[in-house]
Amino acid sequence: MSSDSDEDGGGGYCRPPKHSQFKKGCSGNPKGRPKGVSSFKADLTAELQEKVTLTENGKQRKITKQRAFIKTLVAAAIKKDIRAVNALSALMRSIGVSAEQPVADNVDVADLDFLESYVSEQRKKTRSKKGT
Repeated sequence: MSSDSDEDGGGGYCRPPKHSQFKKGCSGNPKGRPKGVSSFKADLTAELQEKVTLTENGKQRKITKQRAFIKTLVAAAIKKDIRAVNALSALMRSIGVSAEQPVADNVDVADLDFLESYVSEQRKKTRSKKGT
């Protein structure tokens, strides 16, 4: 049961008129997304990788903006600027950097021998499992 309006392209519920539908082979966005549009992350990365001239101890050095930013943040944190300390600690936490490095001076030789024997036993076990 077709009506006269369907035949001449009038449309109806969920059937837009033929004259307002997309033509075959054409989409609603014919130009598409422009090529080369960069994201915020790409822009920020490119900006931070640019070099700036910095004077340290009477010498001029060229370093990246990222490195200069980190130097400034650390210097402010050392001067006990609480906001810089908080920002630096949050940054270190987010990238997984520990403020304290493990001390290797007080390692006992017996402990090292035990660890080496344990590691060699584990390697033997994994080799034997792969062989069977």
